[in-house]
Amino acid sequence: MFHDSGLVPAYSSATNRFGGDGANAARDFLRRHDISEQDIDHVWTAIALHTTPGIPEYMHPVVALLTAGVEMDVLGIDYASFTDSDRNAVVQAYPRTTHFKEDILQAFYDGIKHRPETTFGNVKADVLADKDPNFRRMNFCNVIRNSSWRG
Repeated sequence: MFHDSGLVPAYSSATNRFGGDGANAARDFLRRHDISEQDIDHVWTAIALHTTPGIPEYMHPVVALLTAGVEMDVLGIDYASFTDSDRNAVVQAYPRTTHFKEDILQAFYDGIKHRPETTFGNVKADVLADKDPNFRRMNFCNVIRNSSWRG
């Protein structure tokens, strides 16, 4: 429930990645409801890493499941592994907007455009590049070359 809450102004900081903001909002909520710190850590990690492909699948099942769910819902990863009936049941319970794909891209953009530097090294840089013609990605090689270290 909280994995995209870092896109919402009420939970959105000026400097954190949206996943970190969402993870912090979930942590604060769960602490108010006397959930164990171990469970809170799993939820925090799941939300913080849900846009980091290739890592969560090897972690605690809560972490892996959140990423798998997001990847199926937003990216269609593993779509064919689910029956039409199962997919339709989910959409019946949780309807998608008519233009879900563009709507979610716009929601991502609206939630991150004020903090473009937080997209370095993650998929949200693609959203800014798509929506903002003035956006310039940070380049990992340039960061290394421009560091204060000699050599």
